[in-house]
Order: sequence, then structure tokens, then C-alpha cells
Amino acid sequence: MGEPLLLQQAIQVTAETIASPEIQGIIQDLLDTMKDANGAGLAAPQIGISLQIVVFGFEKNERYPNELPIPETILINPVITPLNSLQESGWEGCLSVPGLRGFVPRYENIRYQGLDAHGQIIDRTVSGFHARVVQHECDHLLGILYPMQIEDMTKFGFTEVLFPNL
Repeated sequence: MGEPLLLQQAIQVTAETIASPEIQGIIQDLLDTMKDANGAGLAAPQIGISLQIVVFGFEKNERYPNELPIPETILINPVITPLNSLQESGWEGCLSVPGLRGFVPRYENIRYQGLDAHGQIIDRTVSGFHARVVQHECDHLLGILYPMQIEDMTKFGFTEVLFPNL
């Protein structure tokens, strides 16, 4: 947090460059970094690259033990469409805001579209935690960090203080 790149809108990836060694290397770096940090997702700006690429997904994650698996996904140039106005608030953390958690409202049901690592179209409708993760990661591409989305700052603080038994 405080890195200027994290507050900027990321640049779209051109379809012609998706198969390039540079883009494929960025995707692999994102996946490796996310897994090493035991994260649920990661966006290119979080590793210092201003491109519209996010990765997310896990089979099991000790940071989110009660959540269902999310398929490992590479999403390039994402577009998110809320399917209705229903929102639900939930606790979020972020690898770019270490040691903190906040209670963030997110749309419960969304459709996300974009391209995968091979330039093929992804078009999914999801809800719950899956929808929360996608919205969180895609916010990074717009220069938005989750603390900017918190409506009640009394529900923002250090993880060890908020959740001493974690």
C-alpha cells in the first residue's frame, strides 16, 4: 500500500500479445506468487506490472477454510457485470495490505468475462465468495484497494487484533 502503480488503472492486454513469452511469463509469475503467499487471487499491478491480468482460485486454502474451491483462473481484460443490486459485506484481506482485514460490501451475484491464457473467451456467472474474490482482484486493475471500499471504518484493523484466535 502506498505504491503509486496500485492506484492507477491498468493497461489492457492486446489479443495478439497473449501468447507472447512476456505475457505467459507474467501469468506464471502471478500464479507462483499467489500460491507461495497462499492467496486466493492476485493482480498484475500487485507485482509491479500495469496490465489487466488477474489470477485466482484454489482447491483448499487455509486462510479461507470454510470456502468452497474456486477453479484456478487466468482472466485477462476482465469485465464484471452485477446481476442484481444485492450486496453482502464480508471480511477481506490483501497481499498488498498485509496484516489487515476489513469488512467490504460486494455484489453477491456477478457475471465476469474476459480472456484466458490462450486468448479464449471466459464467460461465467458466479456468486458468494467466488464473486467476492473476482471483484477484489479486478478492483486492483482500476486502482482500487479494498480499504477504499469499506463503509464502516470500525470494521477495519489488524488481523491479529480483530481475530486473535486465527
